[in-house]
Amino acid sequence: MPLTTYWLEHAWLDTHVEPGVALDVNAEGRVETVRTGVAAPPPGAEILRGLTVPGLANTHSHAFHRALRGTVQVGSGTFWTWRETMYTVAQRLTPDSYFALARAVYAEMALAGITAVGEFHYLHHAPGGTPYADPNAMGEALIAAAADAGIRITLLDTAYLSSGFGAAPEPHQLRFTDGTADAWAERVSALKERDGVRVGAAIHSVRAVPAGQLATVARWAGERRAPLHVHLSEQTAENDACLAAHGMTPTQLLAEHGVLGARTTGVHNTHLTAGDIALIGSSGTGTCMCPTTERDLADGIGPAVALQNAGSPLSLGSDSHAVVDLLEEARAMELNERLRTRARGHWTAAALLRAATVDGHAALGGPDTAGLTPGAPADLTTIALDSVRTAGPVPRLAAETAVFAASAADVRHTVVGGRHVVRDGAHATVPDVAAALADSIAALRG
Repeated sequence: MPLTTYWLEHAWLDTHVEPGVALDVNAEGRVETVRTGVAAPPPGAEILRGLTVPGLANTHSHAFHRALRGTVQVGSGTFWTWRETMYTVAQRLTPDSYFALARAVYAEMALAGITAVGEFHYLHHAPGGTPYADPNAMGEALIAAAADAGIRITLLDTAYLSSGFGAAPEPHQLRFTDGTADAWAERVSALKERDGVRVGAAIHSVRAVPAGQLATVARWAGERRAPLHVHLSEQTAENDACLAAHGMTPTQLLAEHGVLGARTTGVHNTHLTAGDIALIGSSGTGTCMCPTTERDLADGIGPAVALQNAGSPLSLGSDSHAVVDLLEEARAMELNERLRTRARGHWTAAALLRAATVDGHAALGGPDTAGLTPGAPADLTTIALDSVRTAGPVPRLAAETAVFAASAADVRHTVVGGRHVVRDGAHATVPDVAAALADSIAALRG
């Protein structure tokens, strides 16, 4: 079968930037060969000028939160007051309107260089909790939206059963619940993986899934070797309530019920004890940091350095989509730590890029082979090196420039499975992403 060749003006090869790299991509959309020292584009090659990195992985997303942007910046409050506004938006969505919104959101992600998203999906049923004729209509809407926008999706179908430590769901949470973990497992088992689609599991939080049902969700994921994600210790109030209910921290509770492990990712992992960090690290449980959301909601700064040192792989997510910019998430993790410690250089640019790419894909259940290497999916993100933000530094410092100066606006090309989704800053299938966002959000507001 004929190969498609991509010529990369500069490529990040895990540890360094290499000029003049040619990738030969096979008909299955995977990298066949990587050739370095190719000074000029081969005849017929697709030319990617700038810095090309593996496709960015957005490990934690709530697509419908994108409709909150701007509106939640009025006035003051806390995470808990923000949550009330979020519930209002959640009540208005239907499968059709969710498809329209998510398609636009995922297209925005593609423009930002994101080639795969982990959608933490708990908006399952109609208002009042009545299942749709297809009980997975909302999840299928998200899957269809990602396909239309040209990016991969890991649908992290989320168990959400309680308003807090066994209490019945509140009226605005009835859309989220299947009643029991067994009923959740029965519904989610009907979802099928397909090209570009993985099905994983999520525990919304220890407050939303009673302790006695945590193992059911973990067992479902374990039997399928599927990724399992969980919001963990995002708020001190959650920790206090868990201690009152169970006499242990949320991390300890998850460990006791078999939730932690190498296929599990804790999202936020913000307010942890030293013992929690040791449990997470020793079990190989990952950590997804979402710095732009964590600062927007005034959550706090998580112990990412300590977690990584303990053995927890780091990934990044845009979560509530206060902004959609994985480069900003990467540098924010480092800059937050600088503010907290008053010291610089906790991660190299290469380490931050790895969290935003290869380790993010691993957290989403990605293939064993990832990155710009033979056998990996040909998922590529090219960042301009000649914009007002990135012009100037020498090419060997292109990774540092990208992480610490570039933004989503500097993404020039996004390739998924060897196919251009974004070329020269224009989306291939959603011609006007801004209008699609505006129209879908306006429809929700009535």
